[in-house]
This record gives sequence, C-alpha cells and structure tokens, in this order.
Amino acid sequence: MSTKTNLPRIAITMGDPSGVGPEIIAKALQDQEVYHHCEPFVIGDAKRLEQAFAITNSSLTCKVITDVDEASFQYGEIDVMDLNLVSDSLPWGEVSAEAGNAAFHYLEKAIHLANKEEIQGICTAPLNKEALHKAGHMYPGHTEILAELTNTKDFAMMLAAPGLRVIHVTTHVGLIDAIHKITPERQYTVIKLAHETLQKAGISSPRIAVCGINPHAGENGLFGNGEEEEKIVPAVKKAQEEGIDVVGPLPADTLFFRARRGDFDIVVAQYHDQGHGPIKVLGLEAGVNITVGLPTIRTSVDHGTAFDIAGKNIADELSLKEAIRMAIDLAPRL
Repeated sequence: MSTKTNLPRIAITMGDPSGVGPEIIAKALQDQEVYHHCEPFVIGDAKRLEQAFAITNSSLTCKVITDVDEASFQYGEIDVMDLNLVSDSLPWGEVSAEAGNAAFHYLEKAIHLANKEEIQGICTAPLNKEALHKAGHMYPGHTEILAELTNTKDFAMMLAAPGLRVIHVTTHVGLIDAIHKITPERQYTVIKLAHETLQKAGISSPRIAVCGINPHAGENGLFGNGEEEEKIVPAVKKAQEEGIDVVGPLPADTLFFRARRGDFDIVVAQYHDQGHGPIKVLGLEAGVNITVGLPTIRTSVDHGTAFDIAGKNIADELSLKEAIRMAIDLAPRL
C-alpha cells in the first residue's frame, strides 16, 4: 500500500509490447535514482515485463496491482497495472494487431487515471502506427489518442533537451502548408500553452521567445511577404497585454543560441524543422517529446519501436530516462 509523498506519480505505458518498450522500461527502472524523484509504475502486461527482465539479465521483479493505491513504489519491485492483453508467445519485433490493441489500451488506462487526477504525468514507450491500425485504432499516433480521449482541443508538441525547450505552432505538415496554418489565433494559443505549462512546473514567470518565419524574422519586410506582422505580432502583443513575458518575432538563427545560454525558458518554433533541428543536434538520446495542453503532462521517448533490435538486449534506455525526468520536471507541483 502506498503512502502519501510529495513526489509526482508517473504512469509509464509499455507501448507496443513487441517493440523495445518492455526492455527500456526494465533498464530505466533499474536505476534507483528514478525512485528518489517520483513514484513510477507501469501500465502494461506483467508477463511481458518479466520476459524483458530475463532478456536484460535484470534482478527486478513485478508486483501486480489493480489500483494505484496498491502500489508500493519501492525500488527493486516494479508496480505493474497488468492489463493481461498479450499472449506468452507474442513474438518480438513483428507488427501485429494483438500488440497494437494492447498499446492502445495501455494508453487508454493511463488517460483514465489522469482524468481522475490519480497521476501527475504519463510517460509513454513507443507504439507502432501500423500495428495500431491493424487493431482498428485509426490514429496517427499517441498525441491524437490523448487529445481525443481527454477531449482536448488546444494542444501542442514540446521538445526538450538539457538547456533547451521548444514548443511548436505547427508540426507534421509540409512547409507550404505550415505557413498557411500559422495564424494569430494558433500563435496565441501556443504562447499561452507554453506559459501555463511552465507555470504549473514551478516557473512563476516563464520567459518566452517567439521565432520568426522568414530569415532574420523578415527584417522589417525585407524578406517574405509580411508574415511576421500578420501572423505573429498580434499574438505576441495580446499575450504581453495579459502580462505574459514574451518577445518576438526574433531571428531563429540566433534565438536558439540565446535560449540555450539561458536568456529564455522556452522558444516558440513556427514549423517542424525549425524546432526539431536544434533539439536533435543536442543528441537523439537526450531529446524528449512532450504533449502540452492535456489534463496531465505527457512525455515520450524520441524514437520508435525499433523492431529490428527488439528482444535482443540492445535497446538504449537513456531517452526513456530523460522522458521520465522531464515528466517529473513538468508535473504539477504537489
């Protein structure tokens, strides 16, 4: 039986059980330091995690729970909310409807707990979109499932690496489409999401900087067709009038350097590669994918299911450990 602490309670979903999720969870929770900063538990299949213990030569054991309050959160014995959805013989490294269905329901359970405010964060191991679709769950990925099941309309992708946070106005659309999708309304929404997310994480007045769209942020109309004045400036002014500490549009080619130096707490990027590039150059193992605007913070590894190495004790757990750390950092203060 768990006792009340001031540590955030983090649900770690197993993701696709045919991928590297079970292995990286086993390896990440081998680190006792995790338990010093949060109350972690796994939502998945206990027998699959036990198989991962054997593969990774781990001395950890599972404690099956049916309710969060049954968890002990003790190092060495991983609390597992066992949904018992996959067979013992489920192969590693293969796309299957069985695994895709399980991955969906692990996440669904975590969302249910979040909606009841029983957890402060969700950390997700990777799922496979093809397996998800084979199981009849027709979503592009985690974010869309999370948004629909929490009835969330305003959400955004944040990426984080040591010393740098980036939130995106647009993400997985082509560059020409992204320019069209950037509106003052969306811009303002993302600035507000950045502000509120960091406030909940304990930063009382987050310093926010907004990237321009064109080179040198348009340089007073020299580059582009006035996109900065049309799509960014109104949103920045509105947020400033509400007391939000935000500046921009600023030239992206120097802004990320300034943010990493410590001038800003978060950067608003206008499109996918503008925001992803600076994070990725800091190291793929250090990057964490975060969905903000949900009832609870959600973080994820910045890699896929890696079917080619699943079940072989090769997968690296560093991205998952960073994702857990970021969930802890961004979880509401208790």
